Amino acid sequence: MHVDYHRKQVFVSGKMIHLTKNEYRILAFLSENAGKILTYDSIIKHIWGVNPGGDTRILRVNITNIRKKIEKDTSNPEFIITEPGIGYRIPV
Repeated sequence: MHVDYHRKQVFVSGKMIHLTKNEYRILAFLSENAGKILTYDSIIKHIWGVNPGGDTRILRVNITNIRKKIEKDTSNPEFIITEPGIGYRIPV
């Protein structure tokens, strides 16, 4: 996977992947912090500015949609790894 931060584009195996604005922002934030576990709250605050009541549903829905677009096998993701009870990370 390659993220072109200047053009705000994502490529997987050389193919450009269409992401919504928020999907791109989430993926870019994760990729800028590759190797680090980002908590659910930190991602939500970075993207939406607040975390109303600790609800992570909007983030989980977006991650699911991103995975459908970039992962070969969504049940065994290689790009966005879930850290149960903590958040997500992109491996280095």
